[in-house]
Amino acid sequence: MLNKKITLLALCAFTMQNLFALNNGSDADENTFTPAEETSYHQDPQSKSMKEVLNPVMEKAPDWTKDVADRIKLHGYAQGAYIYNNANGENRNSFDMKRVIFWVDARITPRWSFSFMHDFMSVVQEYYTDFSFFKNKKYLTVRFGQFKHASTYENPLSPTGLETIDVYSEGVVYLAGCGSDRMFGTSYGREMGLALYGEAAKGKFAYNFQVLNGCIINKFDNNNQKDMVLRLEYRPVKGLNIVATGRVGRGQNMLNFESPITGIGAGERYVRNRYSFGGAYDCKWIRLHGEYLEGKDGPTSSRGGYLTGSVPLGLKGFESVFSYDYFNYNVSRGYDQHKAVVGLQYWFFKKCRVQAQYIYKSAVINGGLTGCEYVRGDNHGVQVQLQVRFN
Repeated sequence: MLNKKITLLALCAFTMQNLFALNNGSDADENTFTPAEETSYHQDPQSKSMKEVLNPVMEKAPDWTKDVADRIKLHGYAQGAYIYNNANGENRNSFDMKRVIFWVDARITPRWSFSFMHDFMSVVQEYYTDFSFFKNKKYLTVRFGQFKHASTYENPLSPTGLETIDVYSEGVVYLAGCGSDRMFGTSYGREMGLALYGEAAKGKFAYNFQVLNGCIINKFDNNNQKDMVLRLEYRPVKGLNIVATGRVGRGQNMLNFESPITGIGAGERYVRNRYSFGGAYDCKWIRLHGEYLEGKDGPTSSRGGYLTGSVPLGLKGFESVFSYDYFNYNVSRGYDQHKAVVGLQYWFFKKCRVQAQYIYKSAVINGGLTGCEYVRGDNHGVQVQLQVRFN
């Protein structure tokens, strides 16, 4: 039975092959043509081939893969470190993956875009949409969603560009909601809200006005008041940027007990204001940035300042790093802290580097028994970090 089927299929194939050859006026063995040959054999010399007809259409049709590539940009970076710390005679060391961040920028139209950012070591951090009112101009853009707030010079900056492995100064970490202010909680310097920002005078002046929930990220607002932030920047010459920021609003103590730092009670609402003035200078032989910071939490005042920088060492990619940082968490109680950092870094690829730093602190805010305890005493640490980033 099987042999009969094979014979029948072979006969059909042979018949079709001969019919095709007869229709073309040639032998079956010569039935291989290029597109040009097919045109000359099967069409009127004055007529166009299907390929000639479709080519102009295909050339005008959008290449969706190129369109997607032009509209969507992928970014990511990872920072992993080895940490050694000596505090009050106790030695501790650990490997630590500090950040693994991935984000997407999508351009919907030339003036409308959307961004999404996730840190695989913590939570979803940003999701917002921007709309520019002027095409190819930066005069006015509106932003809505969850994003980095504009308070302090350092907070809007990426950790991949700052000099210290600890990233932000102690005052910025406390006043910007990056973790050490336990009454506010940890928001990674980001909040939900609405922003209006832009530039003027060919980029010499920049502004950013924000209305924010004033609570930690990915949560519904815990009070009916909104915080307002204003940031003004002036760039008089290339490499110099002068920045002033202010924030006014109200907070609510997220702790279920009185804060040992401020004395504000559990769940109590309080006035929360922040102010800063600083800037940055960047040239071929040095990079510097610093600022003066001040905060008001209910009756408690806090203030401080820092200066951080790096100097090229003459060898390609090698830089020395230094920072001095002072912050007083409660001026009336004398909860002050001095911090110094010295180290080296080597940029082995664009935005990729190895860092090694020594860190000294005269006091710390740690977990303790109450969750936010001020502890005075010498702290010595060494950190080595690898940073890898792609754009």
